Amino acid sequence: MLYRLLADLVVVAHLVFILYALFGGLLGLWRTWSLCVHLPTAAWIAVIEFQGWICPLTPLENLLRSAGGASGYEAGFVEHYLMPVLYPPGLTRTIQFMLGGVAIAVNVAVYLFVLYRWHRRAAGNARTGGPRL
Repeated sequence: MLYRLLADLVVVAHLVFILYALFGGLLGLWRTWSLCVHLPTAAWIAVIEFQGWICPLTPLENLLRSAGGASGYEAGFVEHYLMPVLYPPGLTRTIQFMLGGVAIAVNVAVYLFVLYRWHRRAAGNARTGGPRL
């Protein structure tokens, strides 16, 4: 029971990691320093897809499931949990390249939005004589 719970927590952490890698740049609107953490995370998720690697969280989840008496799965997290929802079964290199491209495109859009908001904020501060406290 404990191992199954831990495996489920790894799945949740995996999903949160993917969402953070895709949209974590938006935290830059709140705290600029968060971009120093987000950029390597976004790069990691793109490299994983472009290289065809399996995220280290996948073997950890499988290990925990096996320790709990359940069977693991051979494919990666994306293929096992997300691909059946988004795409037909079977993760191919082409789909992995597409996913890597989507990760980059989403992050470019997020960072362009963040830069736009920073620019607007700076222009507003210049017009009003500085930030309001």
